[in-house]
Amino acid sequence: MYGLLIALGIEHGKEFAPDARMKAILERAAKAGRDRILISAYASSRPDRIVWTDRKWEWAALVSGNGDFDIDIEARDRWCSQATGSSPRMFLRTAGAGSLYWLGLREKNGAYLDGGKTYKLRVPQPVPQKLFWSITVYDNATRSMIQTDQDKAALRSLVELKNVATTGATDLYFGPNAPAGKEGRWIKTIPGKGWFVYLRLFGPEAPAFDGSWKPSDFEEIA
Repeated sequence: MYGLLIALGIEHGKEFAPDARMKAILERAAKAGRDRILISAYASSRPDRIVWTDRKWEWAALVSGNGDFDIDIEARDRWCSQATGSSPRMFLRTAGAGSLYWLGLREKNGAYLDGGKTYKLRVPQPVPQKLFWSITVYDNATRSMIQTDQDKAALRSLVELKNVATTGATDLYFGPNAPAGKEGRWIKTIPGKGWFVYLRLFGPEAPAFDGSWKPSDFEEIA
């Protein structure tokens, strides 16, 4: 990146004093660049972002087989837009890896998740992990966990979901109001605002990678 900066006149040990024309160009470029990485994160058309061809789930990060970003600029933009850091074992796509991140931002018909609608997500049991799993809701404008008067953004297998059956499937709910009797498996969303989730598996096992296990898509129910 140093070469690109030098082309703009930004160089170590030298004063950077852009004139009005250059300032205007850089301000436009910053806005356009931000729009570009948002597309990489949430509206990419790359086929390698898709986890399963019959689902809308995406890989949170686009990485090589060894879990590295390498020199893939779009992959770096995608993760930079969603988050702020990573660890070496976050993105290994092999059984027994440290953790696995799937990105959910669309319902089954392809529309973006809407904070004013209510959705159901079906998670088959058992979830293929050795440690625990969780699903966390994020505000797509801030990238931070959603903030509501419910004061909760995650459903976790060791906490809220610790007593769910280990066979069949677990239904989870997301929307501005909890379906009757489902309050313990519900996260509140905000009308007029978009959101996305990370479904995380810690110590993921082989079915998480070979397609023999997969969650449903988000299904609008209200």
